[in-house]
Amino acid sequence: MTAGRLLTGVFALLTPIAASAGAQAPLAQTIAPGDIVAAMIAQAYRTGNDATIQAVIGVAKATFPDQAVEIDRLAAGNAAVLANTRRDDRLREEARIAAATFFEIWKGELEAGASRSTGSTRTVGIYASAKLNRDGLRWRQRFNGRLDYQETNDVATTERLIAAYQPNYKWNDSLYSYGLVQYERDRSLGYLNRGTLGAGMGYVAASGVSRRIEIEGGPALRRTDLVEGGQETTIAARASLSARLTLSPTLSLTQDAAIFVEVNDTTAASTTAIDTRLIGALKARFSYNVQYEQDGGTRGNKLDTVTRATLVYSF
Repeated sequence: MTAGRLLTGVFALLTPIAASAGAQAPLAQTIAPGDIVAAMIAQAYRTGNDATIQAVIGVAKATFPDQAVEIDRLAAGNAAVLANTRRDDRLREEARIAAATFFEIWKGELEAGASRSTGSTRTVGIYASAKLNRDGLRWRQRFNGRLDYQETNDVATTERLIAAYQPNYKWNDSLYSYGLVQYERDRSLGYLNRGTLGAGMGYVAASGVSRRIEIEGGPALRRTDLVEGGQETTIAARASLSARLTLSPTLSLTQDAAIFVEVNDTTAASTTAIDTRLIGALKARFSYNVQYEQDGGTRGNKLDTVTRATLVYSF
């Protein structure tokens, strides 16, 4: 917290006290320093913001160093009240979640974009995706779907589809087990259909209002229908990374990546995105997507990249 913002917060805390003292009498002559400190600390705890609380306590101790013991006593009393309030809020939220039906407490986002060009080359492209998340007391369920399609001169040049469902069982706030059911279609990377069944463990490496990092790993069974004909059934090792960082109230950065390592094949996908809030729940997204297929057989290695701008609606 900068000095300017800190002083602004302290003045805001003192304003109600000054107003109650009357406009004609100086604040120092009508209110004892101890009352000022008590009011500052009480108001800080009412905000429920830990950074504000620590900042106000620091200012109070720096301003009245001889009252440090009394400041700690006031802070401890207000902290107990805040802890009880937070506990009651948590219990109410847990009760609400426990009573919710399967179709309730879902959150997510819808993303869409399109392009069209005419002239010597005619292209039409559409992009759409959906992310849904239901966070229960023990179970978290996630659904992701994405469609990327483009035609050039009436010939499909991009035909990419992915849909995935992932249930998680939360052992504690950091550790969870996951299952995975996933379907993919991408002719440009050499396969008509690919189904994946997987399971493993996940770990929340960082969690907070401004950031969240999750790491997952485990085995997977994959069956692929190839464009040139034939099928492949393989066992793979899967690893994934999901990260979110809030840079400002209107700007955030996300990173989603997954890799499957097989005996003769390695596939990887990564999406890096920057979101900027527009109006209400509507955001603009600028993203960079990488799809990689490393094949030890006859298909060869393939790499596709896409940079796009889309609109996102969160709910």
